[in-house]
Amino acid sequence: MGGCAGSRRRLSDSEGEETVPEPRLPLLDRQSAHWKNAVGFWLLGLCNNFSYVVMLSAAHDILSHERTSGNQSHVDPSPTPIPDNSSSRFDCNSVSTAAVLLADILPTLVIKLLAPLGLHLLPYRSAWGWREAGQAGAESGEAGRAGELRVEADLPLPSPSHPLSPRVLVSGICAAGSFVLVAFSHSVGTSLCGVVLASISSGLGEVTFLSLTAFYPRAVISWWSSGTGGAGLLGALSYLGLTQAGLSPQHTLLSMLGVPAVLLASYFLLLTSPEPQDPGGEEEAESAARQPLIGTEAPESKPGSSSSLSFQERWTVFKGLLWYIVPLVVVYFAEYFINQGLFELLFFRNTSLSHAQQYRWYQMLYQAGVFASRSSLRCCQIRFTWALALLQCLNLVFLLADVWFGFLPSIYLVFLIVLYEGLLGGAAYVNTFHNIALETSDEHREFAMAATCISDTLGISLSGLLALPLHDFLCQLS
Repeated sequence: MGGCAGSRRRLSDSEGEETVPEPRLPLLDRQSAHWKNAVGFWLLGLCNNFSYVVMLSAAHDILSHERTSGNQSHVDPSPTPIPDNSSSRFDCNSVSTAAVLLADILPTLVIKLLAPLGLHLLPYRSAWGWREAGQAGAESGEAGRAGELRVEADLPLPSPSHPLSPRVLVSGICAAGSFVLVAFSHSVGTSLCGVVLASISSGLGEVTFLSLTAFYPRAVISWWSSGTGGAGLLGALSYLGLTQAGLSPQHTLLSMLGVPAVLLASYFLLLTSPEPQDPGGEEEAESAARQPLIGTEAPESKPGSSSSLSFQERWTVFKGLLWYIVPLVVVYFAEYFINQGLFELLFFRNTSLSHAQQYRWYQMLYQAGVFASRSSLRCCQIRFTWALALLQCLNLVFLLADVWFGFLPSIYLVFLIVLYEGLLGGAAYVNTFHNIALETSDEHREFAMAATCISDTLGISLSGLLALPLHDFLCQLS
């Protein structure tokens, strides 16, 4: 696909075998493949995180039951807020929006914990011809061993004889199922089951697509990150806009069923076959100037061999990743403690916006900041992500103090702080994965990307667990 016919990359351990130089694609074809992959990874990031973001944006509606019988009510753009707890100085739901956050993140946490241990055994896409070398060695006269990878771009496109990737299919089906289940739900419990499906879709997709970037130029990491930021902005903005216009939550969710279809189309129809990367160039020069995460690296390693890493090698790589994993955990803990623990409590009565509308605006502005910073890698690169973690913790302390003392006079000041919070979170995400891509060897990069995926999910899960008792405590205050 994409002009890659005839190109072939082999990883072989045959001693003394000379490697035949691979034909170079014409410049026009290489440029076409570059833009296909760039747009493909941007759309994958957008569609993969879309359902996750929409569920968080709908959290207040899911818990406040702003629906009549049949779950098809017309939503008043400016409803009068009715506090669930009249004795509290806060306008609280009986259940914190952190409950939706936990349903939206715990399945992702489980997937990401297990992914580095065995998910690599499932193929990305059989139509790319990623075959075990032991199956193809007889055809070419080479003695391949099980576990070696081969890329044969002249294989046909997906067809019944070439089954599609189970990872991506499950991700797309779960995303669609989440919209349908929440849209037709008549109870909070059923709605939370739909949120769990969105979490499975997002978690499985993220660990799959981030690991897949190991087979492409490092620039696709920036496109993927920008797409995930776009998912936040477009997901929150679309839910806010459609409900603000008077569309019911049910019809709003059903209108988003085209997003999972775009994800599948982007993966199976838009991405080109992975190309061997040329040595030299700007990326290699920048990488050479960095200190590697681990001291010993295989000189001739290739991406795609993470399945052959021993447990000791994986542990060594993971310890080297902690320099980036810990700050990202802290960043996401602080920002999601704000988002799902404090947003609902930062309620201003001196504004025309209802409580539900204020919550949606917080989510939208946060996602706008995330999108801007995740798309800024070419303009601003940050090596020391610890600084971002510290600044995000200061945000948490400041807003928690405002919830307790109520010293901010206007909601628009909170809007600015929330936008800034999103900028910090997005910058931490994209720079963490960019730095890891530069500082890991080809042999370890796929595993490193999959392992680091746990950072944001772990931070979000911890924040949700702590936000629940905080919500109950504050809402009991008179």
